[in-house]
Amino acid sequence: MKFATSIAAIAGLTTVVSARPAPRTWKRQNDAVVSEPGADAIDNSAIPYAAVGPVGAQGNIYGSEALLGSAGDSAKATEVGPGEEDADLGLYLDMTSTPNPQPIRGDSGATDPGPRNLPIDRQNPDALARPGTDMGSIPNAKWPMGLSSARPGTGGGQPGWARQENTDQLPVATAMAGVDMRLGPNAYRELHWHSANEWSYILSGSVRIAAVNQNGQSFVDDLQAGDLWFFPAGVPHSIQATDEGVEFLLVFNQGDFSEDGTDLVSELFARNPLEILAKNFQTDVSTFKNIPKDQRYIFNGSPDNTTLEEARKAVTGPAGPLPANESYSYHLSAQDPYTVPGGSVKIVDPSTFPIANNFSMALFTIGPGAMREIHWHLTFDEWNFFLQGNARVTVFSGPQASRTFDFQEGDVGYVPVASSRYVENVGTTPVVYMEVLQAPRYIDISAAQWLGLTPSHVVKDTLNVPQAFIDTLPKTKRYIVPGNTNLTTTNFTVASYPNAALSATSGSS
Repeated sequence: MKFATSIAAIAGLTTVVSARPAPRTWKRQNDAVVSEPGADAIDNSAIPYAAVGPVGAQGNIYGSEALLGSAGDSAKATEVGPGEEDADLGLYLDMTSTPNPQPIRGDSGATDPGPRNLPIDRQNPDALARPGTDMGSIPNAKWPMGLSSARPGTGGGQPGWARQENTDQLPVATAMAGVDMRLGPNAYRELHWHSANEWSYILSGSVRIAAVNQNGQSFVDDLQAGDLWFFPAGVPHSIQATDEGVEFLLVFNQGDFSEDGTDLVSELFARNPLEILAKNFQTDVSTFKNIPKDQRYIFNGSPDNTTLEEARKAVTGPAGPLPANESYSYHLSAQDPYTVPGGSVKIVDPSTFPIANNFSMALFTIGPGAMREIHWHLTFDEWNFFLQGNARVTVFSGPQASRTFDFQEGDVGYVPVASSRYVENVGTTPVVYMEVLQAPRYIDISAAQWLGLTPSHVVKDTLNVPQAFIDTLPKTKRYIVPGNTNLTTTNFTVASYPNAALSATSGSS
C-alpha cells in the first residue's frame, strides 16, 4: 500500500515537472542578443533612434523629409581660375594668390565646392589641375619633410630634434631614406653607429665630427654649410655642433632605415651586465654607477675650445690618423660650380670622395624660368631634396605613364631608375636641389643630346618633326636649359636663346 502510494506520488511529481516550461535559449548574432527563441529576429534598424540628450539640448538630431531633393545642392564656386585653353600645353598654373583654385585645365575637370585644404591645393597646382599629358599610374614621388614628426632631444634646454623620411612615408623610395637633424649650440648627436652607410650634407651652421675605423685609425674634422661627410656602416662616430648650432641632411642606403633604430653607446652600456662592462674595460663596477639609464640621443654639451689640430693630436693612437684618401669628409663648399646657361651644378662621387662608396650627388642651382633638362639615370634610383625655391617635375615611366609634381624647399623627391624627369623652376628665385644616387659614378642620359647624336632621318621619321628643329639639337650635355620668367612663354627657339646651341666646352660630356 505504501509502495503503491509512493508510485502514485512519483507519477504526480513527474507530471508537475513535465508541465514546467522549457528553459529559454536566446538567439544571438555574434555577441549581440537579437531575439527570443521562436521569435523573428529583431531588425535594429527599424527601431526609432530617440536617445535622450543632455540638459540644455535643443533642436532635432535628424532633418525633416522636406530636405530631400535639390535643397542640399552645393553653391557654385565663385573663383575658377586660373586655367588654360589647351590642357596638353601644360603651362604652370600659379595658384598662390588664387582665392578659390579649382581642378580645371582647359575644358577638363570641374569645380570643387569643398571641403578643401586650400593651402595644399595652392602648393600643388599640377596635382589639382594636372596637365592633359599626365596619364596612367605613377607612384607618389613627393614627401614634404615638414609632415614628418620631429623627435626632440633629451634632457631639456632645447638641444635639437630629428625627423625622417623612409618607406613608411614614401613607399616608392626603396633604396634610400633621409633624416633632417638639428643640433643646438654645442649639442651632441650621441656616440653611435649604424647598420647602413651614412651620407650627409650640411644645410646650415658648423660641426665637428670624429670617428675611428676598424684599424684604430682616428679622424676629426670641422665642417660648415655645404660640406659633406660619410661614415661606412658600422663605423662609430660622434657629431657635435659648434656654438652656432648645425642642421644637416642624412641619407642612408636602406629605404626602410629608421633613425630610431640607431646603435647608441648609452644603450650599449645600459643593456650589458655591469660585471661584463667592468671586465671589458678593466675597471671596477663602481665606475658605472652613474651611467645613463636611457639613451641620450640628442643632448646639450659643453663647448669644445680646442683647435682642430689639438683635437686631432689628442685622439691619435699607435695606428695613426685616417689616410687622406680614406677621409670621412669632403669640403664641397669650397668646390667651384660648373656653370652653364641657366644655372650651375656641383658633382661629387667616389671619383673625388673615395670613401663614399656608391654615393654620388649633383647639387643643382637653376635660375628663374630655367630647367634641369629631361634626363634619366641608367641603373640607379634618384633621391632628391629641395633646399630652395619652387619647382615642378614630371615623372615619365614607360610605356605611357606620367605624373607631374610640385616641390617646395624642404621636400623630398624620389624617381625610380630609368624613369625620365625634368626640374623646372616656376618661381622668382633660384631653385637649389640635390640628386643623390646609389652609384659609383654620377651618370645620366640627356634626352636632347641623345636625339642630337642620333641620325637625323631616324628622329624625323619617328617624331615627325621638321628638319630645322633637328638641326638645333645639341651634341653636348647641357644639364640645364635657359628659359623665361614669363610662365606663359611657348617659344624657346635657339634664335631666342642663342646659348642653347653651345658647342662642346671643357667639363661637358
